[in-house]
Amino acid sequence: MHPSDNIKFIRRCLDLAVRAEGMTYPNPLVGSVIVHNGLIIGEGYHLKAGGPHAEKIAIDSVADKEMLKSSTLYVNLEPCSHFGKTPPCSDLIISAGIKKVIIGTKDTSDKVSGKGISNLKNADCEVIKGVLEQECRWINRRFFTFNEKKRPYIILKWAQSADGFIDTNRHDDSGQKPAWITGEAERVLVHKWRAAEQAILAGAGTIRADNPRLNVREWSGRNPVRGILSSSGLLNEGFAVFNINGTNVVFTNNADAKIANAVMVKLDERSSSALQITNYFFNSGIQSMLIEGGAKVLNHFISSGLWDEARIFCGKDYFKEGIRTPVLNGKILLQKKYSGSSLKVILNEIDKTPATVDNYNKYL
Repeated sequence: MHPSDNIKFIRRCLDLAVRAEGMTYPNPLVGSVIVHNGLIIGEGYHLKAGGPHAEKIAIDSVADKEMLKSSTLYVNLEPCSHFGKTPPCSDLIISAGIKKVIIGTKDTSDKVSGKGISNLKNADCEVIKGVLEQECRWINRRFFTFNEKKRPYIILKWAQSADGFIDTNRHDDSGQKPAWITGEAERVLVHKWRAAEQAILAGAGTIRADNPRLNVREWSGRNPVRGILSSSGLLNEGFAVFNINGTNVVFTNNADAKIANAVMVKLDERSSSALQITNYFFNSGIQSMLIEGGAKVLNHFISSGLWDEARIFCGKDYFKEGIRTPVLNGKILLQKKYSGSSLKVILNEIDKTPATVDNYNKYL
């Protein structure tokens, strides 16, 4: 088969995999297709943890199982090799009689880390790996960051005025509402982002000034775990986050602080709060975190070097004064216009960049 065909079918795996974005944690996003004489005869993608993996769904979807012996299986991530809630996919592929497997990228988690490929090769399967590797790593950037860097993938998000302010000058107790910078389409997009991440973080100042819910409303998906950074830990239990479904975690320096409907986590004042928060979420199995503000929290994570991706909306209005936008350095990957604002996406590390901006846009 021509190399361009391998690219085409791995891309189909990616298109399938991202359909379950936000639903498969702690598992990665995986799609698989089975090809016979250049035609797809079976396909599938992993829907949720505990459910069948993509390879099994694809194999089960093939009507004539004899065709598997002369077919090629494509998958964007190395097939698993261990017993978890489901049997190893590498064993299933072997038992099905499939003799050729094309893999987008290696699974670098401790449980797999090449063992699936070794199992296939030891059973005399032809294995080709590294097809569209950048894109395959990109859609599972949360999974890879969690397993390789031992911390969640961290996304910064804010909206700023045309002259570089994220908010006007307000007092926490003034009752003044936040100045909306973005339009309706952008707000829906933000809820889509929330549904894709496992945790969301905001500072106590944002909670007091805006009383946000920090949940998913404009999109279908799970609510992220809500983290709040509050030095004092003194937050009114009437705030919205404490009165809706979901988990709240308050990170504080005050060991005596207690809030109903919240897990209180005592921080060590001698150590970086950002590092302690990322360690807490890593140890809790959280693979990704969206930080929505305020400026102090954003700047703290930026100065600590603990961020991977920044998504910044720039509006059309001028505030003239207020709270200055955070400043960061990185690679501008994407700039996109909406009716009420423009979106700029910045990456902290160039090696995370997918092959094309179109692919980023597709798998955002």
